[in-house]
Amino acid sequence: MKIGIAGGGAFGTALGVALALGGSDIQLWARDPAAVLEMQTTRSNPKLAGVTLPGKIAISSKLEPLYACDTILLAIPAQTLPAFLTAHADRLNGKNLVACCKGIDLERMTGPASTIRDLVPGAMPAMLTGPSFAADIARGLPTALTLACADDELGAMLQTALSTTNLRVYRTTDTVGAELGGALKNVMAIASGIAIGAKLGESARAALITRGFPEMQRLALALGAQPDTLSGLSGFGDLVLTCTSDQSRNYRYGLALGASADFDQNTTVEGAATARAVRRLAEELDIDMPICTVVADLTENKTDVATALNTLLSRPLKEE
Repeated sequence: MKIGIAGGGAFGTALGVALALGGSDIQLWARDPAAVLEMQTTRSNPKLAGVTLPGKIAISSKLEPLYACDTILLAIPAQTLPAFLTAHADRLNGKNLVACCKGIDLERMTGPASTIRDLVPGAMPAMLTGPSFAADIARGLPTALTLACADDELGAMLQTALSTTNLRVYRTTDTVGAELGGALKNVMAIASGIAIGAKLGESARAALITRGFPEMQRLALALGAQPDTLSGLSGFGDLVLTCTSDQSRNYRYGLALGASADFDQNTTVEGAATARAVRRLAEELDIDMPICTVVADLTENKTDVATALNTLLSRPLKEE
């Protein structure tokens, strides 16, 4: 089976490496011709140091080879995904489109799979999410992911196509729960990074993770997710990973916020935009989401860490 991957960043390339080593032919598309030439010449991606790109990966900056694939993984940031889909909707119509990004579109207030459904009505949308770092996947370390697809028959086909010896894919039909779990955990990762960056301690981080998880569940259930989905890989599993490792860009961003340190503005931090989207949804749906709201305010410089901490600590005491 030939699988297309749109997006030549670390995650898209890592998926290509894993699937190619598993026997699939991969067509990888990257926007930058210079980056493509470097990958073709060196058979490596600077964003995945020490990883050799297998021969079964073809790389191009042209879209025609990508369009030839029936199944395309969209490893494109959530905030730029709508523009890509809109620009190429005609050629993506009828394809199996699997979102591999995590976030909530600030304009449409939808997750990646829902955005595909809205902008490319003839496509079959799915979502690949869960606790995973690109470096682990590319190096063949054991990783488990969730494949969410409303069409269970298509989901079963994609589950088989995207599974390898070391990349284990579980299946669900709850696309809403899967996309919200992946999006909301990034906000909590920022909060966890802030706690450590501000030297509040490991206990404070544990409290944020524990109290943040019910926030995730409240919003997900209000938007139609199944109750158990966020307790699985796409929710709790991803939450644990990204809140405890500096491999997470969102966590590192939080560390910088908490320590009042500089952060590379060229690094994609999906959780910052997601926090602002969640704050708006919480207001519209009248859902109490204090951690997400504080993170959103911090990312927009509407408050500082000391004030944010005081806001959280001064909330009324509750029964667990």
